[in-house]
Amino acid sequence: MVESWLDHDACESALHSRLMHASTALSLNFCGLSLANPVALAAGTAGYGPELNDAFDLSRVGAVVAKSITCEPREGNAPMRIIDSSAGMLNAIGLTNVGLAVFQAQKLTSRAEIGCKLFGSVAGHSVQEYATVAQAFDIDKSIDAIELNVSCPNTSDGLQFAEHPDALRSLLREVRPVVTHKPLIVKLSPNAPDIVKMADAAIDAGADALTVANTFTAMAIDVQTRSFRLSNKRGGYSGAGIHPIIVRMIYDVYSKVARDAKKPIIGLGGVSRWEDAAEFILAGATLVGMGTALYIDPRSPLRVVDGLARWTKAQGCSNIQELIGKVKD
Repeated sequence: MVESWLDHDACESALHSRLMHASTALSLNFCGLSLANPVALAAGTAGYGPELNDAFDLSRVGAVVAKSITCEPREGNAPMRIIDSSAGMLNAIGLTNVGLAVFQAQKLTSRAEIGCKLFGSVAGHSVQEYATVAQAFDIDKSIDAIELNVSCPNTSDGLQFAEHPDALRSLLREVRPVVTHKPLIVKLSPNAPDIVKMADAAIDAGADALTVANTFTAMAIDVQTRSFRLSNKRGGYSGAGIHPIIVRMIYDVYSKVARDAKKPIIGLGGVSRWEDAAEFILAGATLVGMGTALYIDPRSPLRVVDGLARWTKAQGCSNIQELIGKVKD
């Protein structure tokens, strides 16, 4: 029995030591916000914020991005809305959400309750809708940063803000003036003809940070029934299959635009292991989003955090920020 207690104490001591190292090795600054580590849970995969608290202590990650909110409630697309793919998944949720008023009155949790930074995600059908939701988030003390979801590929009005630099600039001309208290993040689309030009347009119009990137527009067909597997025909493809492409996009955006502009990047796409996250950081990402992996294993972010702490130490660095963009050319 004594040996059992000693073993337990040794395990607790080792865990405490690892957590203490992780807290110093992974803590970082993002747009003036102090985060415990670079791991963020992506919009749409962690509900309105606290839902994954039952799976693990959310204070163990750096941030949670709540699902995208529009002015009015949206039911989204009809089933089928989510299907598996050989290297990920396709979703055509259609921005299902309770709307701004209900979100703020009933769903929005306090920062103390969630245990980490909470980012609000803004979506809309018009410039005015984006501006209205963004302004409401800007004055809400529970929200630490605002992400503009200009690139959701499964709504009927398409990708105009995410595909055309001038359209994105026109959107930010209305949104930037009403966001004066919080960092403004623009979530870029990988479907844009030139994501570097879109990043440049976003920064030029006042973005404080960039998310690279949202899902790829994709499609699946049932060969027996000869019908589309998604009710919306098209959906957003995410998961491991897109990871190498996102690595390249992060590198391009960082090296050609973001580094010199001193604008941080949230890398998003196919991260399920710490090695995936480390690639994003070396390519130029400051934060690393996790999304599809949460559907497979909701506790996967904890392994990524632990792995990144060990990797930082193995690389001879005292803090992970020393490794941002440090891939050897």
